[in-house]
Amino acid sequence: MTETALLLPILLILALNTINFGYFFFMAVNLASAPRQGVEYSVQGFNTPSAQSFPSAGPCTTTATNTVSYLTYDDMSGMLGGVAPCSTSTNNASVQVCSQSVGLTNRGQTNQTAQCQQFGPPATFAAPASDPESPGFVLHRVDVQYTVTPLIKSGIFNLVMPTSLSFHRQVSMRAVQ
Repeated sequence: MTETALLLPILLILALNTINFGYFFFMAVNLASAPRQGVEYSVQGFNTPSAQSFPSAGPCTTTATNTVSYLTYDDMSGMLGGVAPCSTSTNNASVQVCSQSVGLTNRGQTNQTAQCQQFGPPATFAAPASDPESPGFVLHRVDVQYTVTPLIKSGIFNLVMPTSLSFHRQVSMRAVQ
């Protein structure tokens, strides 16, 4: 009986932290696909031989469903609890889109970079890099930052896991100038 009383809190801490760790891992895996889909759409969009324009980076509204930011938030909406993309419930997710449709810095030079536009709460993202074969190519980039809080928020049981984690993922893809 004494052994059970001594081991039960340890097993409970182990089980609850395992659940939280699994949740953090699930969020990190799901967060990896959102910028990949967003940057692929920013490069390809609805391109056909007759209409070769890049999709706009934003705004991220429920009426502008053909923007890169909307698609990125839509890809994250499953892990955000099924909320509508670009709603106020996504206040833990920030998106930055660096695309030729926003504009170019140092146009026509070897250090040409795509300009960026941020959506969601303020976040710090790295500056966009120029493509190694610039100005023939432009490097499009989508960054996503999401702050995750654990499922089980009890101070005594979260001895190993932090109170929140901030995940950042970015994907870059080249577009022909």
